[in-house]
Amino acid sequence: MTNVVRLTERSPQVSGAEMVAALVPPPQFDEATFATYRADPAFPSQQDAKDLLIAFSGGGGAPVERGGLFRRTKKAPEMKPGVYLDGGFGVGKTHLLASIYHAMPARRKYFGSFIEYTALVGALGYQKTVELFRGADLLCIDEFELDDPGDTMVMTRLLGELVPTGTKLAATSNTPPNALGEGRFAAQDFLREIHAMAASFETIRIDGTDYRQRAIDGHAIALDDAAYAQAVTDASAAGTVSDDDFAGLVRHLATVHPSRYIRLIGKIDTVGLRDVAQLEDQSAALRFVAFVDRTYDAQIPIRATGRPLDEVFAPEMLAGGYRKKYLRAISRLNALTHS
Repeated sequence: MTNVVRLTERSPQVSGAEMVAALVPPPQFDEATFATYRADPAFPSQQDAKDLLIAFSGGGGAPVERGGLFRRTKKAPEMKPGVYLDGGFGVGKTHLLASIYHAMPARRKYFGSFIEYTALVGALGYQKTVELFRGADLLCIDEFELDDPGDTMVMTRLLGELVPTGTKLAATSNTPPNALGEGRFAAQDFLREIHAMAASFETIRIDGTDYRQRAIDGHAIALDDAAYAQAVTDASAAGTVSDDDFAGLVRHLATVHPSRYIRLIGKIDTVGLRDVAQLEDQSAALRFVAFVDRTYDAQIPIRATGRPLDEVFAPEMLAGGYRKKYLRAISRLNALTHS
């Protein structure tokens, strides 16, 4: 069938220059602005966060105090060099992060996921990465995660060198900065680094419900074989569709660095997965999470057979240190199977 490809036959390579060029907001956030962020009135922290971030980006004035015949503008509070958006998944943190990127009048600014920055260090070397970012006006870091001690040290050192030179930082995560690493590795061994990093950020809490689930009823959609075959046929008529056995794709992901997953799904309009099964290996599960994140960033629909994709992570995984990461992936998988 034409326009049907196998992701397992792709082994993308990405140069350091290409990785740097890709440090911009995902396509779905190309037009993200503070004006298009719809704060939920049921959760005042969303509007509060929006107001603070407008000020941080240099695009908003402080409230005006009226008195007598004159109006006096209140001086905006002094902010730290970084803002850290803490909240559950689906409350619009990435939208706000992209809004900062678009709103800040900066000559040099970068936007990438945590894994993209650490991968860049791996590709260019630490010192060259420092030289690349030195003098940058803004670094936006989405999905700030500390999955291993090496990443902790790399990001702590990198940010520690950039902040004194005037670089502003904006980051998102599902975990407050002082708690990063808890339940994942021996956090006490890196407590000094974690706390030093947290001191650079103004933590902004954003409460709310997962917007992706508001219009979705039930579980991720699992198709039978006939419906899947028809979905692949229909998708191939409109664009390019991938068609892979789930277990084979999971194995293949281990051979591709997560920073290259975006290239793995390049020019794919629909992802097809056959015979989805529950994942028992945590390393494989985390790689699949990274794959889901990139697929969601690219807004590529998923069609699948077998187990519903919201049940792909074993219960013990959902009870462990990566719980929030898995729940975010489940939320995104539900959305992509309904799109």
